Amino acid sequence: MDATAEANATATREDYKSRPGALIWFFRKSRDRWKSKHQNLKAKVKGFKNQIAAVTKSREQWRAKAEHAGEQVTALETENAALRAQITAWEEKKKTDEGSSLLSRTPEQRHVPCGQQYAVGVVHGFVSLVLTCGASLRCAANVLEFIGSTSGQGGIGPDRSTGRLWLLRIGLAALLRPKIIATDWVWMIDHSVQIGQCKCLVILGIRLSEFPKGRPLCHQDMEPIALMPMTSSTKETVAAHLEEAKDRTGVPRAILDDHGADLHGGVEIFRTAHPETSELYDLKHKAACLLKGRLDGNERWKSYASQLGQAKFALQQTELAFLAPPSQRSKARFMNLGGLVAWGRKTLALVDDPSVLEPMKVSAERLRAKLGWLREFRAELAEWSAFQEVIDGVLDFVRHEGLYPGVGFALAAAIPARSGGAGELREELIHFVRGEALKARFGERLPGTTEVLESCFGKLKALEDGQSKSGFTGLVLSLGAMVSKWTEESLGEALERCRVRDVSAWCHKMLGDSVQSQRKQAYGEVAGATGTG
Repeated sequence: MDATAEANATATREDYKSRPGALIWFFRKSRDRWKSKHQNLKAKVKGFKNQIAAVTKSREQWRAKAEHAGEQVTALETENAALRAQITAWEEKKKTDEGSSLLSRTPEQRHVPCGQQYAVGVVHGFVSLVLTCGASLRCAANVLEFIGSTSGQGGIGPDRSTGRLWLLRIGLAALLRPKIIATDWVWMIDHSVQIGQCKCLVILGIRLSEFPKGRPLCHQDMEPIALMPMTSSTKETVAAHLEEAKDRTGVPRAILDDHGADLHGGVEIFRTAHPETSELYDLKHKAACLLKGRLDGNERWKSYASQLGQAKFALQQTELAFLAPPSQRSKARFMNLGGLVAWGRKTLALVDDPSVLEPMKVSAERLRAKLGWLREFRAELAEWSAFQEVIDGVLDFVRHEGLYPGVGFALAAAIPARSGGAGELREELIHFVRGEALKARFGERLPGTTEVLESCFGKLKALEDGQSKSGFTGLVLSLGAMVSKWTEESLGEALERCRVRDVSAWCHKMLGDSVQSQRKQAYGEVAGATGTG
């Protein structure tokens, strides 16, 4: 076999015709070409491999992004489906509520009382706007009309005169409805006074079984017992009206009043016939009397009050108008001193440190020129503020807790001890509360202040607005609507029980011609005293 290979090799060499040097050069050149091609191909292969690796990496990245985007799409589709379901539910609800007012949703609210045009829900909305929100009659009517127009129910708002009659009818129905005959009634009595001869004796009641603990009385806790306009108020007339009220609730357990001469005298006459009834003295009026005894003859207080009036007049048309003192009341002055004293203390602090007013461009010299007189009353303001703090603390305690056996000890622990005149006032008030609490039986809790009745008078004057200066009108019946708890059912019953003719008959019998009506009659029938020519 070796011989064959050698023979082939020998034969091959003999086949070459060129010289060896040329063959060597040729073969070396051919080898270098193939080597160069190989290197070029190797570089291309490496480039392709790198490109494949980059494409693979990019593909993985895009795959991850695609998977994440897919998850987001799924989440958005789920959210979209939930929103579509909500929209569908809202559309169904809208279809269900279509044709019903925002104020008349339940069957009870859509009920129209016999003889009425408006649903009881509209009546309830009007009454709530006036008595709870403090809206005027015209405002409440416009609000209901606006709500009706926005809900596609135009014409739902009553005229203000219609709403006014609703209030009067509801109030009269509250007065005339039967009361529970019981022995645990407590009456609160007081007069409301306006221009003219007429006074209005108001009696509100609450049963001790329903007396709240730990909070002040509110209007919804009370029940209207009597509303008696009268031109002459004496102890005899008051006692007669108390006897009439007794037939409606039974003999009351106690009567709470401000110890005015006619009220106190009338209660004493009533108690002569009914000794089981106790008379309670309103704490707020008692505190005002104690304060009056300290300040009424006090020359420093008179000087302070005079300076207040002068300061109000001097400041109201200047750049310091925002510092003007509050107006002083001509009636029940010593029941409303807190605001005057608080203004003095706060304004004195500004006089001492006027830097607070620098952003308002108020100069310290101007401030001291107008209000520097307060420095003369620094000690007195501190003392008067202490008086007011003691009174406020005692009132707040009795307002929340009422009167009960042993309340004096709890009150003494709740009101911090003080020195000087404030300490004496504290002791007098605690002694007074202890004396009134002795009228409570074991386990009883009696009211100690008529503030809830006074607030009804304030709400009545706000409702009457400017008319309160023209004497009593039929709006006095709204006192009955201000108290008690009212539901759609009870409002419907009240409107069905009392008609417009009943209100007119009551006003004609109890009020007669109002001051406003008399003024209109007098001036409507005479010409001017001077000629026009």
